[in-house]
Amino acid sequence: MSIAALLNEVPHPGEFIRDELEARGWAQRDLAYILGVKEQAINPIMSGKRGISPDMAQSLSKAFGISAEYFMNLQKAYELSTARTADPAIERRAKLQSKYPIREMIKRAWFEDTQDISLLEAQVMRFFGTNSLDHVPGLAHNAKKSGSYADELTHLQWAWLFRVKQISEEMIVANFSEKKLDLLLADLERLLVDPEEIRNVPRILAEAGVRFVVVETLPKANIDGVCFWLDVKSPVIGMTCRHDRIDNFWFVLRHELEHLRQKDGQKEELTSARVDVDLDPGAQDLPKEELRANLCASQFCADQDALDSFLVRKYPYMAERDTLGLARRLQRHPGIIVGQLQYKMAVQYNVNKYNWLTKHKVKIRHFLRGAATMDGWGDPVPVSL
Repeated sequence: MSIAALLNEVPHPGEFIRDELEARGWAQRDLAYILGVKEQAINPIMSGKRGISPDMAQSLSKAFGISAEYFMNLQKAYELSTARTADPAIERRAKLQSKYPIREMIKRAWFEDTQDISLLEAQVMRFFGTNSLDHVPGLAHNAKKSGSYADELTHLQWAWLFRVKQISEEMIVANFSEKKLDLLLADLERLLVDPEEIRNVPRILAEAGVRFVVVETLPKANIDGVCFWLDVKSPVIGMTCRHDRIDNFWFVLRHELEHLRQKDGQKEELTSARVDVDLDPGAQDLPKEELRANLCASQFCADQDALDSFLVRKYPYMAERDTLGLARRLQRHPGIIVGQLQYKMAVQYNVNKYNWLTKHKVKIRHFLRGAATMDGWGDPVPVSL
């Protein structure tokens, strides 16, 4: 045994008891008598075969005039010194889990479930497209801030964003052009009457050269959508459909399309991706790019002047029949109109009416199944690793 090992070796508490007996001139039999136990109860402790229990620590404290805590600390120190060395992989797994939702990512089949920590770390680096864990987005403690919107992303949001990127890189779409984008917006507007028409959105976007991906949001990430570019000619729109309502779907989609039209982040790295969290059409304290996208999305969903006029004439006594009539006149599904009016009442009148006519805000995510590239809800998209 090395000198360092000898210095670090912690003796069994029984050795301390023997020293105390010797200092007092007591025999082991004397200690048993003092403690009121048989000598056989002392032997295993003295020989190092049994530890000191809390009850025995209390008894030894009275016998030697030393605190019971001291004996318990001796026992704890000995047990720690003889405990099996912890698996180094524990610390490495803890580091990963503290930064990213590794268990959730494994659950969703983004990673292979493995106890091999080196393989797990390799999968993390491959997922984020890096050769070092020190350069994984979110893991670097001294990353330089560029002032972009994505600088404030949480680790959950980073993971979601890279999943969208991973899937979109394997998609095949037509070549993108700005002319196609203008035609795309006109095509989409014709779909706003019938929720079933949403199944045509992925095809229309792909024909215009836009990669459209739906990835289930991660817990507490609160993501609505994102727009970024794989390169200057390959735009990507990712959505979560976490609210699964017709009004939210169209607002988020048009919001991201405006980022695309304005080429937000086109010539920059993924760190400039426009990740939109908790989109609020009425929010004012936002970057100009977000305000512009909100205005365009709101106008796309319904003519804002017509909605304002309706509110002036009908609020607060807005009958369902009148609201449905407005939807027919504007050629929009009633759920879109209801959603827009709810936002306007919240902003203009500070009134929470989010339960008003909510039955019209129908679910739409099921219309995307089989039509869109969807990852999540128990059905992962297979990708090359």
